[in-house]
Amino acid sequence: MRIQSSAFEDGARIPERYTGDGDDVSPPLSIQDLPEGTASIALIVDDPDAPRGTWVHWLIWGIPADRPELPEGVPADGLVEELAGARQGKNDFDQIGYGGAAPPPGHGTHHYRFTAYALSEHIDLDAGATRNALETRLDDVTLETATLTGTYSRD
Repeated sequence: MRIQSSAFEDGARIPERYTGDGDDVSPPLSIQDLPEGTASIALIVDDPDAPRGTWVHWLIWGIPADRPELPEGVPADGLVEELAGARQGKNDFDQIGYGGAAPPPGHGTHHYRFTAYALSEHIDLDAGATRNALETRLDDVTLETATLTGTYSRD
C-alpha cells in the first residue's frame, strides 16, 4: 500500500498553495495497492513537530476503496458528497476539514504526515469526531497503513 500526491514527493516541501500561507486547500492524494479486503479508507494528517505536541490537520474517513483518489481542495464539509459520503472530523484548529501547514515562525522545518488506513469495514462515526474517537474505531479494522510526509517551514 502507498499514498502519494501529484503536488509533492515524499520528504519534499509542501507547495505554499496547500498551507496556511497559501490557499489552505487539501492537496490531491492517491492511495494505491490497497490490500485485499479493503472496504474503505481513512486519512489522518498531523504534525509531530508542533510545539504543544502532535497537531491534527485533517481527519477524513469513509473514502470508498474503489475510488481511492482525493481531489485537490476537498470541501470543508462534515459530509463530502463528492467522495461518496466520506466524513470529516474536527482538526486542532477547531474546524472540520483540512487545515494546511502553519508552523510558528522560527520553529524550523515541520514534518506533515499524511497517513492512509486501509480498513476492513466502514466506520460508523459522525462527522466532526475527534482524532481519539476515530483512532478508537481504527484499532480493530485497520488492515494496513501507508504514510506520505511533506515538510514546511516559515523561517
